[in-house]
Amino acid sequence: MSAATPHGQTPYYFIPSPSRHPAMAALGLFFVILGAGQWINGTDWGKWSLLLGMVIWLSTLFVWFRDAIGESEGGLYSERVDVSYRWSMSWFIFSEVMFFAAFFGALYWARAHALPMLGNLDHQVLWPDFKAIWPSNGVGLTASPANVVDPFMTMGPWPIPTINTAILLTSGGTLTIAHHALLANERAKTILWMWITVFLGITFVGFQAYEYMHAYSDLNLKLSSGIFGSTFYLLTGFHGFHVFVGMLMLTFITLRLMKGHFTPKRHFGFEGAAWYWHFVDVVWLGLYFLVYWL
Repeated sequence: MSAATPHGQTPYYFIPSPSRHPAMAALGLFFVILGAGQWINGTDWGKWSLLLGMVIWLSTLFVWFRDAIGESEGGLYSERVDVSYRWSMSWFIFSEVMFFAAFFGALYWARAHALPMLGNLDHQVLWPDFKAIWPSNGVGLTASPANVVDPFMTMGPWPIPTINTAILLTSGGTLTIAHHALLANERAKTILWMWITVFLGITFVGFQAYEYMHAYSDLNLKLSSGIFGSTFYLLTGFHGFHVFVGMLMLTFITLRLMKGHFTPKRHFGFEGAAWYWHFVDVVWLGLYFLVYWL
């Protein structure tokens, strides 16, 4: 359809030419999954398959994004394409909401239903020494009468989780300032506040990495530390990964801003990354309350 569009005019709806990028990305992911599975099971060549898959996948994504940016900057994306991108990003974030809702649901079910049920009178015959209390941070005293969970200490809200909360909330504010600066066509100000937002994201990830080292070495808190350990690392780990992905999004958007991309009226790439970052902020607030305070 784009081939029938007169030169210099935006097509009604841009349809890209046939591309090898989806097939190459799938091929790269195939080698990643194959290699990871074999490496975990002790096969030496698995790590090389994993490395090959990562090189293919990342190289494909780089070329794919470069082509998409070129199409956008070339004026090939009309308002209809912009609307389709907005719907696509909205559904993607909705899927991420469901992703975290499942994990929050698992935490709620374990604490509000599974734990009390295992501690009621019907189960005392099968597990008489079980104590239905949260968290299970003792051997024999709480949820591990079979001594399968080593003693550990729980992670409270002070100081790192609270500091990280302040960092994420601040980053949401700096990103909003950058957005308003872009709308006002103040590119230098936009870039400055975007780099500040990226720095805050890096700081958050760094604090979380330190928190994990402290939890593992000083508190003996591991994935194997009962339901508390598994839910703690499940929720905070996946959220940390999403912060990292959002930080990469904002980094590349900032680099594009430095190249002169985006205008006050056409900047959905910026907005899509901002939506994702604000979503990550909101998820953290729920996680901060449920995991660290309760």
